[in-house]
Amino acid sequence: MSVTATGADTGVGTGPATGADTGARTDEAASVITGARERIDALDDRIIGLIQERMAVSAVIQQARISSGGRRVNLSREMEVLGHFRDALGKPGTALAMTLLELCRGRI
Repeated sequence: MSVTATGADTGVGTGPATGADTGARTDEAASVITGARERIDALDDRIIGLIQERMAVSAVIQQARISSGGRRVNLSREMEVLGHFRDALGKPGTALAMTLLELCRGRI
């Protein structure tokens, strides 16, 4: 462990992923946090991939709707999506769904 002149722990020299890297006070906790963060990073990569796939599918739907003379956006369908996310995740789910809808169809 490296300590400054004021006695503060800098987190330097304490081994992998301790101190400031994880906020942990023990090597065991730092190890748990590091492993969990790696899992979260992998989940985030999967989520991003799924969002990109959703965006591509949404583009196909919009193109089909527009080419048939319909509107780019189907508000009743969007309300279904908002309700689905709200029911599954609560109020923050609605905000997440709004972000997803904007990513997939653009701003309205």
